[in-house]
Amino acid sequence: MEMSEDFTDTPDEEENGTDTPDEEENGGESFADLLDAYTSGMNEDIQVGDRINGKIISIGRDTVYLDTGTKVDGVVEKAELMDEKGEVPHQVGDLLELYVVACTESEIRLSKAMSGIGGLHMLEDAFANKVPVEGRVKEACKGGFNVEILQRRAFCPISQIDLKYVENPEDYVGQVLEFRISRIEDRGKNIVISRKQLLAEAQEKSSRAFFATLSDGSMLSGTVVRILPFGAFVELVPGVEGMVHISELSWTRVESPEEVVAVGDTVTVKILKIEEGKKPNQKKIALSIKQASGDPWETVEGRFKLGQKIAGKVRRLMGFGAFVEIAPGIEGLVHISEMSYTRRINKPEEVVSVGETVPVMIREIDAARRRISLSIKEAEGDPWLEIGERFKAGQRLDGTVEKKEAFGLFISLTPGITGLMPRSKMSLATDAAKLENSRPGDTVKVLIEEIHPDRRRITLAPGDAEVAGEWQQFAPATEDRPMGTLAEKLQAALKDKK
Repeated sequence: MEMSEDFTDTPDEEENGTDTPDEEENGGESFADLLDAYTSGMNEDIQVGDRINGKIISIGRDTVYLDTGTKVDGVVEKAELMDEKGEVPHQVGDLLELYVVACTESEIRLSKAMSGIGGLHMLEDAFANKVPVEGRVKEACKGGFNVEILQRRAFCPISQIDLKYVENPEDYVGQVLEFRISRIEDRGKNIVISRKQLLAEAQEKSSRAFFATLSDGSMLSGTVVRILPFGAFVELVPGVEGMVHISELSWTRVESPEEVVAVGDTVTVKILKIEEGKKPNQKKIALSIKQASGDPWETVEGRFKLGQKIAGKVRRLMGFGAFVEIAPGIEGLVHISEMSYTRRINKPEEVVSVGETVPVMIREIDAARRRISLSIKEAEGDPWLEIGERFKAGQRLDGTVEKKEAFGLFISLTPGITGLMPRSKMSLATDAAKLENSRPGDTVKVLIEEIHPDRRRITLAPGDAEVAGEWQQFAPATEDRPMGTLAEKLQAALKDKK
């Protein structure tokens, strides 16, 4: 404070600490002036029901004090601000939005809502100023609930107790909730209240804050709330839902959303796109569950290698083969030629069916083109690898006619091993006509004449042919006795008899 150059104090005045009567005349400031200066610009017009923003100035053991913008501080019960853990999630300097529930010259009582004992005027103030009131749900009744607010009975329609559909009204009985007075008549004898309005406003506020931080590509978690044939709806925050199209549920082919998710599941999603909806302030959010986990083809070369045997599930059948899924989102093709060593395959359905789990071996990986070549027959094993241990030249056994051709019979010796009996040798059978008339599926006796594992060929002769020397003539050739054909040996035997 600046003082005039002519201003002086007498010794007595300094001891008594008083100003001279001429203080105001000489440019000094009185206590009244200082008080006016202190209170100037402050909002003294605070009334019950007002909603104010106050800054926390101190946090006590039971109460929290706030700067109300007036010379009187505001007070709110600490318990009212506590979270579920029993802690106050605020600190000195934070701004809180509260309602004025009582106002005197020495104190301004603040609260999130009006509660406790109050008269008709408090109810009317709450109704006029749209101040929330605290109420206890006493009982469920026809069409709604009886609720006690400020020691008076009020009625809350069942449609106004929550934003969601109420399946079990009894769940709300006994709860202390906040309501807004919708109607008050007959001096408080007829009071109608709504909780839905408050929830909708809070939800709208939360939604605006949520969208302010949201962008394409964001990753967040949500809860599956609805499932339809074309996809699933996921609630991201209360009042904000996005849709995961069926094609974005999994890298695996999905026929029905229920194969992947169920209502109540917590899922991680990626925001694909945010668009304006048809209604004002409405947003359409496209989500993806599969992209939240990454593209499986990006790591396929590190997870699989050539020659690896693995189990997979048949997903699709085509005329040329079957697509088998060996990992979520990773499908390979088993060509029809790679389905079996043991039989000729005309259609994939002869070997596998959709949904069946089959062993496969990886033959080729082309990550760039997203292609994997698989083989079922290689995974099961090549029966020709053990042909030398199972069959010998000169061996007699039963076979099954597999196919009849003009040049002879294809006869299966065991699954995957088929030999040819040339027509020229069929006449050597005891009953050549019977052999000639045999059909696929008939059992016939055969004699193994030659085995060529490198060419996957076995030459057969009738098993009941009367051949001199029997199996000895089919022994391996030597320098003294070169190997000839069966016909040549028969001719030689006939000459000897003559």
